[in-house]
Amino acid sequence: MLNLVSVAQNKGSDPEYATRPFFLSSVINTSILVKHRLRPNEEYLFREPTTVATKIIVPFDITDLKLGGRSIFVDEKGFVDALKQLGHYAQGGLERDAEVLRLVSKVPSLDPFLLREYLKANDVFVPNCYLDISAADQIRMYDFAAKDMLSFVKLATGADVGRSDQLTDRFVSALLADDCSEKLDPLRTVLMLDGKEFREGVFSWRGFLYYKWSLLKFWPDVGGVLKGIQELRPRGAPTPDDAEYILLARKRIADSVKFAGTEVGRILKVYDTAYGDLIERGKPKSFRDFLLTAPHLFLQLGEKMAAISHIVSFWKFRFEKKGATKPDTDELVAILQDFESGLPPPGANSRMMAATA
Repeated sequence: MLNLVSVAQNKGSDPEYATRPFFLSSVINTSILVKHRLRPNEEYLFREPTTVATKIIVPFDITDLKLGGRSIFVDEKGFVDALKQLGHYAQGGLERDAEVLRLVSKVPSLDPFLLREYLKANDVFVPNCYLDISAADQIRMYDFAAKDMLSFVKLATGADVGRSDQLTDRFVSALLADDCSEKLDPLRTVLMLDGKEFREGVFSWRGFLYYKWSLLKFWPDVGGVLKGIQELRPRGAPTPDDAEYILLARKRIADSVKFAGTEVGRILKVYDTAYGDLIERGKPKSFRDFLLTAPHLFLQLGEKMAAISHIVSFWKFRFEKKGATKPDTDELVAILQDFESGLPPPGANSRMMAATA
């Protein structure tokens, strides 16, 4: 979720908030964007088969979100007309905002780092006040990337350990820079990629590094969260139907999380193998092939990582803070349904993933 209402409330005094708005419509610029797994009764809204869509929610009152709001999906049938009405576009900007929303919809997660990087790669520059990444997280991400890149820099330059630290800093700075195309052009030439292929590949390379780093942050909590899901009981006695659903949903969620984790590991292994071929076995073609397929793999990786991360972050927010209360049956059922909706069942896409790996 990307809560632009919260951004307006907390960052609205930032000079760039008004001068460089994320969306030109003030209504859309104070909306809530959500990655939403479509339910069967929503699939008819799209011309093409769609499983996950980006929902735009415009609150009736941004000071009281409990009052609800209106919503549309990006690229649903009649999207532009619906956006025009929802966003009150009287002074232009409709086409620009529609295009930015379509770009946002292509990213598997609304994580600020990934979203900002993808938009930059498509010449949309959003001020930090909208997609805030803490300085500490930026440093940790940089350090992780530098460690991962050390062997690459040694191979590319033949530098000794002393010099490679400085060269690694320069390379990582180039890789994570706003515009890395020119700085990494020698690498593009060696890999024989054209400009578009290289830009998309480098973005996905960043994404793989980011997801590897993110996995270190939340994966240690997955086991405890799954245990908590299995053990949590609602207040009061659920009906027989609700009790049966809760029992079966817990097992399905545990199985699906474990399966998604296995698939995440399999996708990351594609990167590790290609990187190893380059670093340890001197096969640049393998890494070139990876960069060409990376955008497709990145979408699969992002969908699974986002689903697992959502379960962990929501569970910790709702049940692990001081004073957390037990849910009643309706709330617990709703939470489990939400968790299930974001997870592909075990076996989904496994044939495709096996072929890719």
